[in-house]
Amino acid sequence: MSPLKAGATPGFDVEKVRADFPILREMIKGQPLVYLDNAATTQKPEAVIEAIANYYRHDNANVHRGVHTLSDRATRHFEDAREKVASFLNSPSSRQVIWTRGTTEAINLVAYSWGMKNLKAGDRVLVSWLEHHSDIVPWQLAAERVGAEVVPIPVTSAAEIDLEAFDALLDERVKLVAVNHVSNAMGTINPVAEICARARAIGAVTLVDGAQAVGHWDVDVQSLGCDFYCFSGHKLFAPTGIGALWGREELLEAMPPFMGGGEMIETVSFEGTTFNTLPFKFEAGTPNIAGAVGLAAAIDYLSNIDRTAAAEHEDALLSATLEAAMEIPGLRRIGAPTRSAGIFSFVLDGCHPSDVGMLLDEQGIAVRTGHHCTQPLMAHFELPGTVRASFSMYNNRDDVDRLIAGLKKAQSLFGPR
Repeated sequence: MSPLKAGATPGFDVEKVRADFPILREMIKGQPLVYLDNAATTQKPEAVIEAIANYYRHDNANVHRGVHTLSDRATRHFEDAREKVASFLNSPSSRQVIWTRGTTEAINLVAYSWGMKNLKAGDRVLVSWLEHHSDIVPWQLAAERVGAEVVPIPVTSAAEIDLEAFDALLDERVKLVAVNHVSNAMGTINPVAEICARARAIGAVTLVDGAQAVGHWDVDVQSLGCDFYCFSGHKLFAPTGIGALWGREELLEAMPPFMGGGEMIETVSFEGTTFNTLPFKFEAGTPNIAGAVGLAAAIDYLSNIDRTAAAEHEDALLSATLEAAMEIPGLRRIGAPTRSAGIFSFVLDGCHPSDVGMLLDEQGIAVRTGHHCTQPLMAHFELPGTVRASFSMYNNRDDVDRLIAGLKKAQSLFGPR
């Protein structure tokens, strides 16, 4: 038996979990699928797929509008899902949970609604070099409109936020600090509670991009001490097109609506319009009801998983991968964060990342290649991109073995001799 297959994580049965995900039985180019692109999107368990199908089979109707039975059912499912997200985040109230299409829309909502009201010329927004483009570009657009400035927080050679440099940037000009909980490109787990506390000490508002965190552990927004937290359902084993923004109630109350239309109004006349209460004033139009149902099902599914044991399992997979990969000539890990959430980002000397990705795909192994929507970070490391293997709880030691075998094949074909 390979040493990579030894030492299963106590309290976690990965094969039982794998059986819940039908796509893992797919054959890709004659090989069983090895799915290592979880940072881009996670796969969906049967329970989520069935919940969405059952909603459309039995309860499909619009919410908050009809008095008929189907509308009542749909509304109940929709609002029950909001309650489950609130509980998942340890929110004091479900009024603080705003449905969005995902993390990107949530950040844009805050940038335009909070940002356009509160930022002015000369103000600063701090974002780290680790950020996804969706946590950079919205702030640039908002800052440009009001004459504010977006300033990057430096990172170390290990791809960790430089806290000393961060402290040096904190002054009265800083109105908002935006950081990710986990880097999608490097897997770095950022000390967000500490960052939020330092920002709060100078009166700055904080936004945490939790897209990469929620798939690995439960989140407690009260413990983090942030002002806004957002995530995407599709990285939490739920459907695409659904996500949530959590915010402090007093901030949300003071913010103007992001979009206008149905649902977000209280009264409309040609003399003027008044807006609905939280959370509805930020939810214009017909929402993704089935997506919310699927997200609730994903949270229910995770409630039956020992997430601490699952995270330990993922850590073991990453450790095994790093140990084996470091023996491959010409392979260089990019970034070496002290705390990492199941992401291995690397380059193979003499081989373009895209070539590595295509060769792995020929062997049924799915990884991500390119800049990972983090072009400033790639420029910082003077790279066009990397190969990224990202793990989830349903990956197993066979996946690690096949990845390493695939990389050895790539090295033999393209790498240094």
